[in-house]
Amino acid sequence: MSEYESVWCDLQGVAFSQGYLDVAGVRTRYLHAGDRNKPALVLLHGSGGHAEAYIRNLAAHAGHFSTWSIDMLGHGYTDKPGHPLEVDHYVRHLIAFLDTIGAPRAHISGESLGGWVAARAACDHPGRVDRLVLNTAGGSRADPEVMARIVTLSMAAAADPTWETVQARIKWLMADKTKDYDDIVASRQRIYRQPGFVDAMRDIMALQDPQIRARNLLGPREYGAISAPTLVVWTSDDPTADVTEGKRIASMIPGARFEVLPDCGHWPQYESPAAFNALHLEFLLGGRYGNR
Repeated sequence: MSEYESVWCDLQGVAFSQGYLDVAGVRTRYLHAGDRNKPALVLLHGSGGHAEAYIRNLAAHAGHFSTWSIDMLGHGYTDKPGHPLEVDHYVRHLIAFLDTIGAPRAHISGESLGGWVAARAACDHPGRVDRLVLNTAGGSRADPEVMARIVTLSMAAAADPTWETVQARIKWLMADKTKDYDDIVASRQRIYRQPGFVDAMRDIMALQDPQIRARNLLGPREYGAISAPTLVVWTSDDPTADVTEGKRIASMIPGARFEVLPDCGHWPQYESPAAFNALHLEFLLGGRYGNR
């Protein structure tokens, strides 16, 4: 039997808070750790996800940053606006969040959809982003097979949030299919069982619609406009795109660094937290990690 993986074990000994902020009228849930006087770091989860995607990264980053993991617009326990969500909606919410926490600038690190939003924010609001991390980021291409798979798994989990449907959605993210991911499954199941979440998921899935996705995709012009120092993280077993796509994204961003984490799927920050945290901190601290 594999060792039970508990969210509470990940948080033991961590001084953290969970709460809600009014972000330009949007009640927004957050997890926070670290001194609020330190530089801000905002962590953005993927499509259909929630703040717990970064549960294994709060402790490592709290010593260096005012670290925020949020439920993005329309996700988790954050307000649902009731319309299809496109990248600009998420970007506006992110910038308003920075305003709300009093952060003129912040490091932004996003996974999947979160990386798509982070990249667009760095392109459109260069003065707000210090360092940028794109972690198995979406938004660079439209693969009909992958898009259909995301919609099928996500809508099934939202429409009938049984243990099996939600676990199937979580296991799709991971390289190691032998683990059960019980705590993450239970957390997501609770979220998906909220009244009206089927409609919320339908709005989240808007970016998997070919027409909507096409007008939101990022290309050489957008990536080329990113001036923040950027780290692109990919994995050996990402289910959305292989390593060559990660390299292609990095090649379009001036001066971007590219790294691959082995034996991980779409959630390296969760599957391989020690390696991810070390790489992430070394980049965000400009090479000062481990040399203090």
